Formats: sequence, structure tokens, C-alpha cells
Amino acid sequence: MVKPFSFSKLPQIRFGPGKLDLLPGMISGFGKKIILVSNERSFTGTEPASRFFEALGRNDISFSVVNIPGEPSPEMIDVASARFISEKIDAVVSIGGGSVMDAGKAISAMLCVKGSVKEFLEGVGTREHPGLKVPFIAVPTTSGTGSEATKNAVLSETGKNGFKRSLRHENFVPDVALVDPVLTIGCPPEVTAASGMDCFSQLTEAFLSGKSCEYTDALAVEGLKAVKDCLKKSYLDGTDIIARSGMSFAALTSGICLANAGLGVVHGFASSIGGMVSIPHGVICGTLMAYANEVTVRELRKSAKDSAALRKYAKLGRMFIESTVSSDDYYIDGFIDYLRELTSFFNLPRLGLFGIRPEDVDAICRMTEQKNNPVRLDNESLIDILTARI
Repeated sequence: MVKPFSFSKLPQIRFGPGKLDLLPGMISGFGKKIILVSNERSFTGTEPASRFFEALGRNDISFSVVNIPGEPSPEMIDVASARFISEKIDAVVSIGGGSVMDAGKAISAMLCVKGSVKEFLEGVGTREHPGLKVPFIAVPTTSGTGSEATKNAVLSETGKNGFKRSLRHENFVPDVALVDPVLTIGCPPEVTAASGMDCFSQLTEAFLSGKSCEYTDALAVEGLKAVKDCLKKSYLDGTDIIARSGMSFAALTSGICLANAGLGVVHGFASSIGGMVSIPHGVICGTLMAYANEVTVRELRKSAKDSAALRKYAKLGRMFIESTVSSDDYYIDGFIDYLRELTSFFNLPRLGLFGIRPEDVDAICRMTEQKNNPVRLDNESLIDILTARI
């Protein structure tokens, strides 16, 4: 029997190489004055950007640029919102990675209310956002967060009292997600690896989540197949458009899955660590993925030898490992080994390189939410995961 489920709304999706050419016409459907949220590395300094700007001119679309140099902070959003709140803005368009898309999502929401975005952040503020926004178009240039399909924008402040929290509302799902894999061709190998591992972890955690359903599982499996076929290839040859397309599909799918099935302890760590030090989100997810899953499997085996989650781990192993062996345990262990091999293959950095020290471990573990991890981990288990990658 198919268990009952509900599903969040999706953006209008345009997917495929060359779809960027559709963007000026789609913007015109909203109006002629936009905010373009981006940065020079991901888009504004590239050749596709030159063609895009020319097309905006031909369509009489005026634009103002908001540059997002790194992961967005509440201050960045407040400054941008204050700059444009008195103007009639027809749409906000983000072209960039997950940080750029999250920033644009937050700006589009904060143009419609007064106050600091901090007041509306989960676990930080006390106000509830009414869900009003300026129309928002998301165009990814990396294959990672899947923010082009989600209803939340992640903002962070780093430091002793830092945080990494979401501005969230059902209405914040982008109006349009335009996914052109050509835009990811210039993504550097280290960013391809980190964002790809973020995507991989999102698909895996959503698949293993207790909130998953047949619908999200079907999507996750297709995304995971694309990861298997395309992640290493896109890292080794960034111009391989077939591999880039596969990872763009996987990232989009991961966003849809996480929005409906939730995530696990890897992303719990990403929130607590991301509020403490400045470190790329994908690096945290990638460097912890193998060890978080190893410890999760260890604890699942202690609590239930024949759990649904362990059976799903065996399915993951069968996806990524070619063998004629029939034992579930073989494939479960093989999947963990595969994740360890990826950690070495991509040379994912340890957290200590970004300032995380052994004396920080207890505080991080106390702050870490386990979200929809398939088994509840005790503090000792959380410490095991973290200390493995300091």
C-alpha cells in the first residue's frame, strides 16, 4: 500500500542546455525592471552573461546588480532590501550558486515587509513572515543545493553567537527555475566536488528520511543514478555537457526531495558548523558524509537488524556497487566504502583547516539538530562523526 503523503508546490521548471536564452522573455512576463543577484565568479564576468545583458537590452529590461561574494548574511539582505524597497521592482532574478539563489529568495521576500530579515528567521526571530514576495526566478550555475526548487533561504552569521538559519514560507518557492547545464561548465573542480557532494548527501538523506514516501523515493533514486554516472565525470572534465546535465538534474531533484522528505544529521552539522566558522556548505556536507552514514549504520544495526532504513542502505549499495553478491550487509558496507573513496578522490578538506578545533566539538554537537536522520544518535556518536574529520 502507498502511504499517505503531501507534496510542496514546485516552480515552473525549464531544464536543458541553452535554456538561458529563454530568460529575457520570461522576465518580460513579469515586467521591465529587475534586480539581478549574482557574483562575478559565477556569472556576471562570464561570456554567457554578456549575451544575456545584450538580450535584456533588446527587450528593454532595466536591471540593478546585487553582488553576493559568499554565503549570505542577514546584513547583506537588509542592505539590499533597503536599497530597493521604495522602488517598483517587477522581479528578482538570481543567477549563481546556492548562496546567490538563497540571497535572491530572501531579497524578494523582504521587499514586501518592513524590518530586518533576522526578525523572521527560524530559531532567531519572533515574527512570522506573511509570505508576500516579489516574483523570483532562480538560475543555478552550480549543481549542489537545489535551492531553485525549495521554499527556504539559508542565511548565516559566523562567530561565537553565530547561526545558520532559514527564512521559510511555502510562497518562497521560486516562480521559475531555469536550469541550463551550460552555466555550470566554468565551475572549478573543487566547487564541482563540494557542490556535488552536497547534492549527493541531500538525495541520500531524503531517501533515508522517515518522512520519505514512494514519490520522493522515486525522484531520489533517479537523482542518485545521475550522481553515480556523472559526478566524477563532471569533476574530471568540466566541459562534459552530458555529465554537467546529469548533475544539474541531480541537484534540481535533490532540492525537490529535501523540500518534501527532509534531511539528516549531515545537514544538522552544516547548520551548527556554518554558524561558527566561514566554510563552504558543500565542504561540510562532503567531508562528513561518509562518517555520518557509517555511524548511522552502526547505530541502526544496534537497534534493529532488519529496519527499513537498513534495507534502504542496501538499495543504495546496489545502486553504486556492481556485484553478484546477495547479502544486504555486503552492499551496506560497500556503500560506506564508496563514500570514503569519494572523500579521498575529491581530496575533501578536513574541518580543522577552517578553524574547527577539538575543543569546539562538544559545543557543536550540542547545537546540532539531527533533523530526519533514520536513527537518533547520542552525543558520543555525534562526537565520533565530527572528530573523524577535524
